[in-house]
Amino acid sequence: MTFKNFIQHFRRAVLGLEAEFTSISIRKAIFYLSVPMILEMVMESLFAVVDIFFVGKLGVYAVATVGLTESVLTIIYSIAIGLSMAATAIVARRIGEKQPAAASAAAFQAIVVCSFFAIAVAVLGVIYAKDLLKVMGGEEQVIESGYRYTQIIFGGNVCVMLLFLINGIFRGAGNAAVAMRALWIANGFNILLDPILIFGLGPIPAMGLEGAAWATTTGRGIGVLYQFYILLNGKSLIKFYWRNLTMNAKTVWTILKVASGGMGQFLIESASWIFLMRIISESGSVALAGYTIAVRLIIFALLPGWGLSNAAATLVGQNLGALQPGRAERSAWLAAHITAVFLGFCSIIFIAGAGFFIGIFNEDQGVVEIGTLGLTIICLGYVFFAYGMVMSQSLNGAGDTRTPTIINLTVLWGFQIPLAYLLANYWEMGAVGVFIAIAISHSLHAVVSTLVFKRGKWKLVQV
Repeated sequence: MTFKNFIQHFRRAVLGLEAEFTSISIRKAIFYLSVPMILEMVMESLFAVVDIFFVGKLGVYAVATVGLTESVLTIIYSIAIGLSMAATAIVARRIGEKQPAAASAAAFQAIVVCSFFAIAVAVLGVIYAKDLLKVMGGEEQVIESGYRYTQIIFGGNVCVMLLFLINGIFRGAGNAAVAMRALWIANGFNILLDPILIFGLGPIPAMGLEGAAWATTTGRGIGVLYQFYILLNGKSLIKFYWRNLTMNAKTVWTILKVASGGMGQFLIESASWIFLMRIISESGSVALAGYTIAVRLIIFALLPGWGLSNAAATLVGQNLGALQPGRAERSAWLAAHITAVFLGFCSIIFIAGAGFFIGIFNEDQGVVEIGTLGLTIICLGYVFFAYGMVMSQSLNGAGDTRTPTIINLTVLWGFQIPLAYLLANYWEMGAVGVFIAIAISHSLHAVVSTLVFKRGKWKLVQV
């Protein structure tokens, strides 16, 4: 491919001009879908790093508050992720079957269900913010200085949950470019507002950590408004007309059934991270801050990998709908190999410059030492992470959310948490023991997921 042809294909991908992914070459299909998905996740990665950069200027307690709050939120967002997985699988299957009206109807009902859960979470989070931080092992100063941040983030969670869900709908339909634009708008405003609201500008007072929460909520809210504009203007494959705006018990049940597996697997994974965070919190706020920064950097590289994983999920779902299971399988393997190369390159960069990268966000020597160890050790398993991510998402794209749930439960809870506890406490390795457990268990997760995918039972799933 010449440079000129690459630019033409890249432009086509970013603009979302390709709508048929079950008949063009698999390489082109992955390219057209993954480019906007990777750019979407690059922006999410950039936001995560920029956000913790500004918050890091507020001190160790502020970073610890963000780490503890996000650990609890990952459980809450498991609802949105689960519904998003279900929406992607069902919408992709209907689009593959050439039934865009049915896909639109399912999308609307998923949004209603997600909104119901989000409102309930907002009420509980605002009321019990202090209790959540206390349960997570936050020190008294962390709780008193940061609980308002937690209240704002939980109160505005409806924006984040809908942003995740509706982007899942667009990805299932193959409208990856629309999902990319929604996240770029949301995170662009978030990044712009972060320094203004945290440190103040002109007549705008400095809000400190609360400013970071308002920046996140406002930016994500603007992104959701853009998503609804696309859904209502009738120019995308998924569009809302009055005939779509009805609730159907059978469709809702299908969404919840598929989503329950997605919620379960993400909840299991999220809860395992919370337990790991709880183990590390025993070493104090410095270790907690180092761990939080290291994880943010790891996410910086993993999220583009998720872009390729999401492309695989869309292609698996649409090709199964088009009765092409062999093409679905080939799409998943090619996406996995590309992701492995990408994460392998990232691991080299992170391991070589771990201390430098951590030091950018916080200059405390203790934070740098813990963060450097975490980044180095976890990155040793990066190549394995690629196959675990893509194979799990491919199973989800087929509508088989139950199998990844069982894998997560077995590997992360049955193996990772006990190993982390033993290494950290029994063998007195502290945070280093937790990092070793993460690297080993996620590598094992990749091996198991790959073996299960090769068995091929996911080709028979009906949604």
